[in-house]
Amino acid sequence: MNAASQPLTATMPLDLRGRPLRDLRLSVIEACNFRCPYCMPADRVPDDYGFDSATRLSFDEIETLVRGFAQLGVNKLRLTGGEPLLRKNLPSLVQRLARIPGLDDIALTTNGSLLAAQARALREAGLGRITVSLDAMDPARFRDMTGGRGELSDVLAGLEAARAAGFTSIKINCVVERGINDDQVLPLVSHFRGTGHVVRFIEFMDVGTCNDWSRDRVVPSAELRDRIAAHWPLRALEANYRGEVASRYAFEDGQGEVGFVSSVSAPFCGDCHRARVSADGRLYTCLFAGDGHDLRPALSQGVDALRERVSTIWTRRGDRYSEMRGGVGASRKHVEMFLIGG
Repeated sequence: MNAASQPLTATMPLDLRGRPLRDLRLSVIEACNFRCPYCMPADRVPDDYGFDSATRLSFDEIETLVRGFAQLGVNKLRLTGGEPLLRKNLPSLVQRLARIPGLDDIALTTNGSLLAAQARALREAGLGRITVSLDAMDPARFRDMTGGRGELSDVLAGLEAARAAGFTSIKINCVVERGINDDQVLPLVSHFRGTGHVVRFIEFMDVGTCNDWSRDRVVPSAELRDRIAAHWPLRALEANYRGEVASRYAFEDGQGEVGFVSSVSAPFCGDCHRARVSADGRLYTCLFAGDGHDLRPALSQGVDALRERVSTIWTRRGDRYSEMRGGVGASRKHVEMFLIGG
């Protein structure tokens, strides 16, 4: 990259805890074709939710937004939802975003059910990485955990299509709930060991307000690590970069690695450099934020105005919910996960 295309280093903001803005998680659609109980439970979110595009950012607005964030130092972009593969012409958006100076990494988080038909187009458009959410290896359990809407075979076909399209080291994210799917941990590890994919186990978090979170249903990462190590010995690995959310462990026999995201038992707020923007253009400075900041007025004025607005918001950020969870000052009003993609 030449000097003229470098992001504007003079305007890179730090928040009140000295954290830079490096990672943008951008929802491209509010809708999802699954109804996972910990995110978008069927009894609380109607089937047609989020398919109305009236309030959704256009591709032009998204490109302007991402250019502004990149000029503030963001070099990692993750497209989320809802289910982002429901957004029409997503590969064309990826192609536009891949040309933005300063972005080193464009990733996608998906439930994988629609991936088989789109994996190659996404790869050719410039998508670098894929994360697939998968909470069970038993087909009946998987169907139940998706609200009766998902078929495990579709997700596995999507993973195979992604591998064939050239995606490597695909991440498999599993949210673990005690008594719900913690018995699926070993089957998931067994299935993906040696494939090059990396399974990551995420502690059940109190994101949003409709998942009936209880600490009793949290399975601490240390417990899961010990369960896995009893079958396949593990050794700790260094983080790939400062602020990486998952703790990494390699199998001693060389058959890959697993990861653990421990927001409840071992909060990592101190290194959090992620911002989240919903599909309707609201900026959330924490996964557990109660309110977002409307970026549309700034967006309508162009990249410079957007950049200044985001910089102002970020420099006032002091979020550290996971460190405070349950303590004084910890709000229980949270944005729903399906609006900002987790």
